[in-house]
Amino acid sequence: SRIPNVPAYEKGVVNLRGAIVPIIDLRERFDLGHSQYTPLTVVVVLQAKVGEKTRVMGVVVDAVSDVIDVEKNSIQSSPNFGAKVSTEFINGLVSVNQRMVMLLDVDKLLKLDGVDTLNGINEDNEI
Repeated sequence: SRIPNVPAYEKGVVNLRGAIVPIIDLRERFDLGHSQYTPLTVVVVLQAKVGEKTRVMGVVVDAVSDVIDVEKNSIQSSPNFGAKVSTEFINGLVSVNQRMVMLLDVDKLLKLDGVDTLNGINEDNEI
C-alpha cells in the first residue's frame, strides 16, 4: 500500500505475516535513478537491531541471483575508493566463485536519515 506525503523512495508498506513492513527503493534513496521494475525485481526483507529495538524493512532490489552463507573470517575490509565514493554502507567484501561481492551494512541501512517516516511502523514486531 502506498503512503501519502512520503519521499518517492519510500514505496509503501506490506503486511508480512501480520506485521506491517515498510518498503524502500535503495536505487532511488541513493539517487541512482529509477529503474523499471521487471519480473526479476524483488523485495528483500531485512532485520537488524537499532539500539534496543528490532527494525524490519523491505528493500527493492533489481534481482537476486543467489543466496550464500559467508564465513566471518572470509570477509575483507572495504577498500578506500577515494572521496567520490562513500563506503559508509559497505560492511566488507567477500570473494565468491572468483568474483568480489560487496556486503551491505544492514544496521546502517535501517537507520538512514529520512527513512524514519516508515521506520517506526513495525518496531518490535515478530516476523
